[in-house]
Amino acid sequence: MIVDSEQGLFCPDGAFHLDPVLPVERAVLTHAHGDHARAGSGGYLCTPETAALLRRRLGDASIETMRYGERRVVGGVTVSLHPAGHMLGSAQVRIEGRGGIWVVSGDYKREPDPSCAPFELLRCDVFITEASYALPLFRWDEPAGVVREIVAWWQGNPGTSVLFCYALGKAQRLLAEIARISDRPVWVHGMVEPFTQVYREHGMRLAETRHVGEERGLKGELVLAPITARGTAWMKRFRSFEQAFASGILRIRGTRRRRGFDRGFVVSDHADWPGLLRTIRETGAQRVYAMHGHRDALVRYLREAEGIDAAPIGRAPPPDPEGD
Repeated sequence: MIVDSEQGLFCPDGAFHLDPVLPVERAVLTHAHGDHARAGSGGYLCTPETAALLRRRLGDASIETMRYGERRVVGGVTVSLHPAGHMLGSAQVRIEGRGGIWVVSGDYKREPDPSCAPFELLRCDVFITEASYALPLFRWDEPAGVVREIVAWWQGNPGTSVLFCYALGKAQRLLAEIARISDRPVWVHGMVEPFTQVYREHGMRLAETRHVGEERGLKGELVLAPITARGTAWMKRFRSFEQAFASGILRIRGTRRRRGFDRGFVVSDHADWPGLLRTIRETGAQRVYAMHGHRDALVRYLREAEGIDAAPIGRAPPPDPEGD
């Protein structure tokens, strides 16, 4: 019911693509990150929250919305969107038709996150799962505990504490977790603040933020910034600072040292190895496709250790420079 195409995953019976890599007539999107939601398509279908974030990125694109759980007939299939737990508005796509029930996970996680709706398990015949961190070494610690470590680092640093992270999704999750344990404001890069406003508009409780702008000489403050700001002229406004990175790739031994960060915090918005296996088993899917990341390793494990009919699907994407 879903096949590979030059533009990405395609549902022939519904005449739509899922998170297409090239412009198409109709795109069904799982979430608003740039590697899943690209400009140029004729129309987009997604959740209202994703639509609000997309309008910040894509401007006047033609966007239709569906709320979680709403069912819509598209061509010869019935489509519904369900929480993926990845970020605000992120969705799994459930497609029901003559080929049974298929679920495309998009990016997802099972850990609690106060900045978005929790993951919803969907039973299906065929499950297409992400595999961003599909190796046994990737196991996440309790996220609230990691954020307490971040706050302790910040409070113990007399200079500026610059924490690099995704401007969309990760930054807002950290702000939501920080709001639970601290009432201090957090300074943010200009790429972070517009998305943070959308989160607030959709009822998410986040720490108070202040835009760095032209502010210079901040001391004793926490600053959230995208990794693309590292090493640029923007950093020169901080006279004395420590640099840290929040990412799942820091679970790989030596990553923090090799990349020259003072601190590293292992926190990801993707499912870890146990989360992937738990989800695959709980869907009851008779066939599993894996995409992105370590998909070949996951497919091999599912076949050899679990006896599951599994195969890779989609294009192998380039490495993520931010390492969510």
